[in-house]
Amino acid sequence: MTAGHPHMTLPAARPAMHTSRHTVLYDPDGLIEAGLPLDREPYECLVKAVLAWTDQDTLTARDLEQIALQLTGHARALASDVRRRADQLPKDSGPRALADVVLREAEGRLSTAIEGTVRCVQNRARLVRALYERLDRLEAARPQAV
Repeated sequence: MTAGHPHMTLPAARPAMHTSRHTVLYDPDGLIEAGLPLDREPYECLVKAVLAWTDQDTLTARDLEQIALQLTGHARALASDVRRRADQLPKDSGPRALADVVLREAEGRLSTAIEGTVRCVQNRARLVRALYERLDRLEAARPQAV
């Protein structure tokens, strides 16, 4: 069958297609990413360190931007995980409603430009911390399989 055939359904994730120097993967539903665990410990350590910074800590704006980029990327992956977990709960559940609030807040924070400032990096760190807290609460609220 061809891709244009009306009775053909494409798989959610197809094998990688190789181009000159890049690999292209078709995964519109994020199924591959959903199966990968988050690397939590290093980011929790980074968040703790960032939130402990004082005025005496001096990093260049470029270093601060790099840390903010790392935290931003992780926050986006974490927000996707929170969304997937929340979507497994009933629409009228309290934990899902709270997750929706946290995700709207995360979307707003992640839409702001990254700056090479301590304030920006600490705000991203607080966001990562809040998303992990929500993820843990969603995990606790998840219905147990019988």
